[in-house]
Amino acid sequence: MRVQLQRKLIQSRLTGRSLLPNKWVKASLRHQLPNLMLRQQRKVSEGRKWDLGGNSRDAAALDVFNTAEDKDKVNVTASEMKLRGQASGALRDLEAESEDEEVEEETAADSPSDASKSGGLFSIFKSLSMSKTLTKESVAPALEKMRDHLIAKNVASDIAGKLCDSVATKLEGKVLSTFSGVAATVKSTLQESCVQILSPKRRIDILRDAMDARQRGQPYCITFCGVNGVGKSTNLSKVAFWLIENGMKVMIAACDTFRAGAVEQLRTHTRKLNTIHDGKQMVQLFDKGYDKDAAAVALSAITHARDMKIDVVLIDTAGRMQDNEPLMRSLAKLIKVNQPDLVLFVGEALVGNEAVDQLVKFNQALADHSQQDNPHLIDGIVLTKFDTIDDKVGAAISMTYITGQPIVFVGTGQTYTDLKTLNARAVVSALMKA
Repeated sequence: MRVQLQRKLIQSRLTGRSLLPNKWVKASLRHQLPNLMLRQQRKVSEGRKWDLGGNSRDAAALDVFNTAEDKDKVNVTASEMKLRGQASGALRDLEAESEDEEVEEETAADSPSDASKSGGLFSIFKSLSMSKTLTKESVAPALEKMRDHLIAKNVASDIAGKLCDSVATKLEGKVLSTFSGVAATVKSTLQESCVQILSPKRRIDILRDAMDARQRGQPYCITFCGVNGVGKSTNLSKVAFWLIENGMKVMIAACDTFRAGAVEQLRTHTRKLNTIHDGKQMVQLFDKGYDKDAAAVALSAITHARDMKIDVVLIDTAGRMQDNEPLMRSLAKLIKVNQPDLVLFVGEALVGNEAVDQLVKFNQALADHSQQDNPHLIDGIVLTKFDTIDDKVGAAISMTYITGQPIVFVGTGQTYTDLKTLNARAVVSALMKA
């Protein structure tokens, strides 16, 4: 019976005519009535309420600040309060390998049999320790292994080839009878090449330049740019702390008018920095909220800083990918309109050679969209998250070689004092580790 009923229901739907007796139809409707009522109930049921959910009506209950005075307060830990006075003067260099460790490596290098275990990069040249004149052909296999070693350390392939060529030039024509002699030659050559690459074409002394701008009655302006999530705002606040410790009045211009929470993040840093310095107004935040023209916000901030006798203006910009043409046009406009004294590219040390692509395309975009004969390109680099890469330091060499611009700051942590300058000796020591 049920099978026949189903067949007739299907035929009636296809033909549009009822083929069932009235009593069957009534029975079928009675059978389906509870299901229809249940469907109607489901349609009018309320949506699920998730834990910790809310809307604009719950804002008053979620606001933990009762007064305007409470909103100016920020939690500062005891360790953060102790940071005051620790960043005055020039920044410290990255720590290089200790002398004891270098002596141990050189002692181990005297024994070619143990070189592969403890000699690091020197073990590649173990076969060259013989009393005969070295030629390009004899050192070629070792240099090929050295090139692979440098690429594994995140050095760009063409730059690794350049370093190998410099080592080959130093070794060619020499007679090195001991393994330690080969190791010393390789080490000194790498040191000279890396120092040459990492040495800036122009010296950037922010404190001196800021003092010169102060004497002229102008604020010294620094623009921070880069891709998303590299730590622009965090390292900007470290630079602000360092400037404050050296007697500078600082203004932070919140020109990231796109990312939600960008202004609040800078406001939190501003309050922390002032709280650390006994609540004095050492740093100010200039913002116009969100969905504003970044170039106009920066221009207003610089004008306000000039009127308020502020020494340094730090301009925070929105993160953008190097292939995003509209956002790159916006950055080029900001730099063209405001003409900052320094444009710093903020890049991660852990991304490797991707940072090289970012730098090249940022510079190209600034040149293409500025519509100027002499566009203002990137002046220096801030290398962040350097404490996460262990000994894969090749990105530092690649970035400076590609752009010809120096690494001005190196971020090594999360606190305000985790800001250092690059040390070529430390980079070489990391490169030579196995």
